[in-house]
Amino acid sequence: VQLQASGGGLVQAGGALRLSCAASGRTFSHYGMGWFRQAPGKEREFVAAISWNGGSTYYADSVKGRFTISRDNAKNTVYLQMNSLKPEDTAVYYCAAHQYLGINWSADVYDYWGQGTQVTVSS
Repeated sequence: VQLQASGGGLVQAGGALRLSCAASGRTFSHYGMGWFRQAPGKEREFVAAISWNGGSTYYADSVKGRFTISRDNAKNTVYLQMNSLKPEDTAVYYCAAHQYLGINWSADVYDYWGQGTQVTVSS
């Protein structure tokens, strides 16, 4: 499956952005999806995950209550709504897909990765 992330940009602290990740090539609903991020000089970290049908979601503690992951299988797209953004949310955000139907927070489980979209939050 091919993944294309979009929606990043520059926003002030307290603002919001919605990231999108469009999938193509295989049946989107067969994949669990996740968002990860990587800030300069830091390791990639898990952000959020969603099961194949959207029935289960899971978040990193650092974004819980501020970010919402969702998916539209009819549009082959997964979203990450980011509210109350903080400067420490600045990173390149990646969407990823794995072949298990549930949720996973380990990057090692994911088989396919998008190219990343930059999110910059100014203070």
